[in-house]
Amino acid sequence: MSLRTMFLSENGDGLISSKIDAASPPCVFRLGRKHAFLGSALGVALAFGVAGQAWSASFGDRQAVAASLALAEKAIALRSVAGPGNQTPQVAQLFRDALIAGGFATSDIVITPAEGTAYLIARWPGSDPSLKPLVISGHMDVVEAKAEDWTHDPFKAKIEKGFLLGRGATDMKLDDAIAIEALVQLKRAGYKPRRAIVIEFSGDEETTMATGAIIADKLSGAEMVLNVDGANGVIDEKTGKPDYFAWEGGEKTYADYQLVVTNPGGHSSEPRPLNAIDEMAEDLLRIQHYRFRPELNELSRGYFLGAAQWESAPIGAAMRAFAAEPTNEDAIETLSADPSFVGRIGTTCVVTEINGGHALNALPQRVTANVNCRIFPGHPRADILNELRQAAADPGMTITDVTAGSVETPASPMRADVVRAIEHAVHGVYPNVAVFPALGSGASDSMWFRSRGVPSYAVSPLFIRNSDSFMHGLNERTPIASVGPAIDIVATLVTDLSR
Repeated sequence: MSLRTMFLSENGDGLISSKIDAASPPCVFRLGRKHAFLGSALGVALAFGVAGQAWSASFGDRQAVAASLALAEKAIALRSVAGPGNQTPQVAQLFRDALIAGGFATSDIVITPAEGTAYLIARWPGSDPSLKPLVISGHMDVVEAKAEDWTHDPFKAKIEKGFLLGRGATDMKLDDAIAIEALVQLKRAGYKPRRAIVIEFSGDEETTMATGAIIADKLSGAEMVLNVDGANGVIDEKTGKPDYFAWEGGEKTYADYQLVVTNPGGHSSEPRPLNAIDEMAEDLLRIQHYRFRPELNELSRGYFLGAAQWESAPIGAAMRAFAAEPTNEDAIETLSADPSFVGRIGTTCVVTEINGGHALNALPQRVTANVNCRIFPGHPRADILNELRQAAADPGMTITDVTAGSVETPASPMRADVVRAIEHAVHGVYPNVAVFPALGSGASDSMWFRSRGVPSYAVSPLFIRNSDSFMHGLNERTPIASVGPAIDIVATLVTDLSR
């Protein structure tokens, strides 16, 4: 039975009830003209102008949710993983067919093959060609997943205990399906955008990110980008209710540095004072103990102040203290000790690979190590390389920037129209949920647009518990109760920013 059939057959009157887990209350949402999700009324209408007439509708209805799940199910079944047998081109064809069935002109959708993968760009022309287009961004590829490690086949979508399970359920085939369905519903409702809308999907975001750069070049004249990658909404661990929505206006720069130590080596029966492995070990320990300067920007300050109330007392207090004064040593020590927060207070670097020696009975002649850094916006990679060299304090070590598929970018501006649109969209379905900015720690296709001067904002409409977030990990899953509201959020964002 397909996910769509399972979903529609749950209850003939459209009432879907599911339990996220034993610790949470039932998640109930009524699909159609009114919604109720986790106890919150979601019947607030979306208002926008169609041919000069004001009217309202709700897009997260029963059929739209079923269609999104059905499209996500088909996409998850396609193994869009880099390497032999990569089915990303087939995902692109799947999405193309869905857009055409939803009213997009065939001539407005282009799939382009690219080095074993593919990317898709689809255009919805606006009534005013003088306006720069609004871009909705996503990616079709996923991280590798091995069936023997999962509780079920990661490339067969499954609904279990109120979750959609499968590789791409969170990152990010369900998001892709939701974005497509939101546009299809708008088209069917007769919406006429003034500003052209472009939806694009890259094909290698999880690896080389080359197609993201190509797309950004082609769309470098866009007004802005809404990147629906990931999950920006957070559900409370205990109550099961939505807590906050943290949209991202910037992200840290990805960088890899190769460290090399060489030595003449010799016979292992004749140890020498200088050993290349020992030397590299000492260098790496000095780097491990080095602390980059903690810092803030407008986005990260907004996150610390906004999210502090949902954290335990020590962390919450440290977040507020750090937001008030980023040199507060007590706050820095508390946040640095938590893996969830150390990356939010500045640049971080960590060794990820090491290789050395050439024989069991010989002294090592060459040792290499990779140090991976996530750099706070505003710092060139060359500056961080110099800091690492100084931290290692070893004149015999060489260090080289070997970063591939990454570029330094500034944060996007906190535009008032974008902030209003995000708040309007989220509050239309979750009236009491806090909405605030954040700084992303990972890398996404947004960096390519920002590097070309196009503002990009991460606004995935999905809500999920932090403890249920398994992006890139085992048994990836997303609550299906989040899908209907997510369609509404995307539809509102699109209408607010394209009219």
